[in-house]
Amino acid sequence: MNRSELEATPTVALAFAVFAASTSAVLVRWSAAPSSVVAFYRVLFTTAMVAPVALVRSREEFGRLSRRDLVAATAAGVALAAHFAAWFESLNHTSVAASVTIVQTQPVFVALGAALVLGERLDRATAAGIAVAVVGAAAMSFGGAGEAPVSDATPYGNALALLGAITVAAYVLAGRSIRQRVSLFPYVTVVYAACALTLGVLVGAQGHDYVAYPAREWLLFLGMAVGPGVFGHTVVNWTLKHLESVVVSVAWLGEPVGSTVLAVLLLAEVPDAVTIAGGAVVLAGIYLTTVGRDSRGATDRA
Repeated sequence: MNRSELEATPTVALAFAVFAASTSAVLVRWSAAPSSVVAFYRVLFTTAMVAPVALVRSREEFGRLSRRDLVAATAAGVALAAHFAAWFESLNHTSVAASVTIVQTQPVFVALGAALVLGERLDRATAAGIAVAVVGAAAMSFGGAGEAPVSDATPYGNALALLGAITVAAYVLAGRSIRQRVSLFPYVTVVYAACALTLGVLVGAQGHDYVAYPAREWLLFLGMAVGPGVFGHTVVNWTLKHLESVVVSVAWLGEPVGSTVLAVLLLAEVPDAVTIAGGAVVLAGIYLTTVGRDSRGATDRA
């Protein structure tokens, strides 16, 4: 394999991962199980797939994990659980286009959190991007009412999607430094395990059944673990070792596009003009934020 092929491999893997993640919204919409149950089994099955690889390839590294890294990775897993719980539930109350695009405002919250928590300067371009994205998210709150399963609950669904964006941003901020010291499979195993445990507790607290689901639901749970879980999130975490975070962040914005196209093809869910316009503004805001961070030389690598 020559140099150009080696350089292209992470880019191809990232494109594939974004497409795999794009299938999540449709799979969630197809499922009739409670949203917390869907999230729980998606992460539980993903954990079951990556843990054996971690134990075989990185057994010694588990023993070298510091208490600080374990606590931070566990906190990242809890934040990821909150993200899944909020986002999956939002898909029951708003359109796929609105939900997925609002969730993709997470780079805005990553930039804002870095400024507030890490003391990084928030330049004008980044601030402008945040403002534009917020306006776009607000506009999307008025769109998609006719597409949601419960039309009068659309603002509630959009609010849940926004909560999903904030919590996944917390997950990114918590895990950014860990991946610099810990390799992929030990990291994702700890995070996914903590996430699955948190979601499992939530399922019990909500009084949902753990096992009384038809075969179709179990196939959907497995599909979410294989597609969005292993080939989506886990592959994205791998690419962060080889590509700048700004490249991954921009590419990740392809998820709402893929999800919306799949929703049109598989759910006959066509976004209305307000949702499309608001989504375009959100994406423009995220682009401005990314450009602002890149202009001051941000070359973070996970």
